[in-house]
Amino acid sequence: MKATINDVAKMAGVSKATVSRVLNGSKPVSDDIRDKVMKVVEETNYKPSSLARSLVSKKTNIFGIIIPDVSNPFFSELVKGVQMTANENGYNILLCNTYDEFDKEMEYLNILDDKEVDGIIFLTSKIEEKHKEFFSSYKNPIVTVSRRFEDMPISSVDIDNFSAAYEVMNYLINLNHKKIAMIRGPLYDKSTGYDRYKGYEKALEDSNIKLDENLIVEGKFKVKDGYNAMSKLLTLKELPTAVFCACDEMAIGAIKCIYESGFKVPEDISVVGFDDIPIASMFIPSVTTVRQPVFDFGEKAVDILLRQINSGVHEEENIVLPTKIIIRKSTKRK
Repeated sequence: MKATINDVAKMAGVSKATVSRVLNGSKPVSDDIRDKVMKVVEETNYKPSSLARSLVSKKTNIFGIIIPDVSNPFFSELVKGVQMTANENGYNILLCNTYDEFDKEMEYLNILDDKEVDGIIFLTSKIEEKHKEFFSSYKNPIVTVSRRFEDMPISSVDIDNFSAAYEVMNYLINLNHKKIAMIRGPLYDKSTGYDRYKGYEKALEDSNIKLDENLIVEGKFKVKDGYNAMSKLLTLKELPTAVFCACDEMAIGAIKCIYESGFKVPEDISVVGFDDIPIASMFIPSVTTVRQPVFDFGEKAVDILLRQINSGVHEEENIVLPTKIIIRKSTKRK
């Protein structure tokens, strides 16, 4: 039969309150009493109720993480970073998959609030007013990843998407590509959509290459979006010699379309991705891409939550991590 706190108190010859103080470290007790209580705890294999512990400590030791798509390798790697770092520090996580639906995001935010998690890591493709209303009244720490609330003091972990896109575009331009298409994300997605597009645009401008709207197609970060966007680009009279895709999944879709249309990568068209998900290095041809430190996103997000919980100060902290161009077989000099 499972031991209770009453059993431990009786066998150790102390009160229930003393057992609670020993287990929660809420008030000092003598070494002799602590040893006596812990000896009984070990002998009976007593495990205190997590609910009871949280009532005493005012903590649940749980973080909530809300992500748009658990099947996307980017998000699954990020969750790994969150979970490992949280577990190493005595925390568990509640994972909420929204399918990139706004109603689901709000539903999960309210569930996490009701469950009184100690902090929330939030990922979304589009920041809405209702998000802001929720976070303005939320009392525990919040960290956004790959996104920033520009007009709210909320901590974030991200990269410089504009500079990363600008840098990889210059890589293609230095390979003598002038007709460079972009399969971008939706512009309402500030970081991965808008900022990467603006980096593309600025690199062309700085190299005196005229922006051609016909070379810009939008997708929603899935393989099928890259395939469909590339199909449109291949109907142009003058084909692009290179394509910059806003994520690796769309780059893989674009490459598949190019091959199925009778062309070759990189002989006819060079293709660049973004993220460096695991399949990018295994695909044929392997994909030149921008590597994001995705695992580190999760690790740093948890670090911020822990700092703010331990200090009791919820000041905005914005961490920008570095990126790196990984050159593989999907690009060549024109």
